[in-house]
Amino acid sequence: MSVLLETRGLSFAYTGQEALLKDINFTLKKGEIVGIMGDSGCGKTTFLYCLSGIIPHIYDGELNGKVFLMGEDISEMKLPGIAVKLGVLFQNPDTQLFSGAVLDDVVFGPENLCMPWQEIDSSLMNALKTTGIEEKRLRPPKSLSGGEAQRAALAATLALNPEILLFDEAASYLDADGVESVLACALTLKNEGKGVVMVEHDESRLKIADRILYMEDGRLWGDLI
Repeated sequence: MSVLLETRGLSFAYTGQEALLKDINFTLKKGEIVGIMGDSGCGKTTFLYCLSGIIPHIYDGELNGKVFLMGEDISEMKLPGIAVKLGVLFQNPDTQLFSGAVLDDVVFGPENLCMPWQEIDSSLMNALKTTGIEEKRLRPPKSLSGGEAQRAALAATLALNPEILLFDEAASYLDADGVESVLACALTLKNEGKGVVMVEHDESRLKIADRILYMEDGRLWGDLI
């Protein structure tokens, strides 16, 4: 299947508020990086919440339309089933790193899903290699630089070997070297045939994107398909 993620007529409003997303049709294909830009508060993060199943599984509101994750209606999937297909990297790596060592954070997801230890070991090594964080695996996350911490958070996400990665302004708090390291990881994922969505407010961080879409007035503009 070349289409990994798709929305059809997606609209959403938080309870008691006006619609933030309006009739969005969108696709993400294998080996593609799609950038999404827009003013603060325009709904970019809410769109990622819908793409990832955070809406409606964690946050609710008035949701219309459909999100299909690798052909399945995401509203009918369980969160563990979503997590092995799609991962999210947030702005602040501290929200995803909570253990005493990077290694423990990376294996947390696979262990929590009771994956076989051989599979956990393989996933661990692949995630560390992809993000270039192998030498830091025994370090406490708090001792890492911003770029290293973000790569460690990405490794923890990749340990479940998802086909889709969503980056929610993941380079916002990083210096130039940190930004480049995150972009390099995104390119590696693209070259592995994975699909990547990058929400950003700085267009220079989307120089690796195949397409850039713009969110305004609850709608996405650009080459949506």
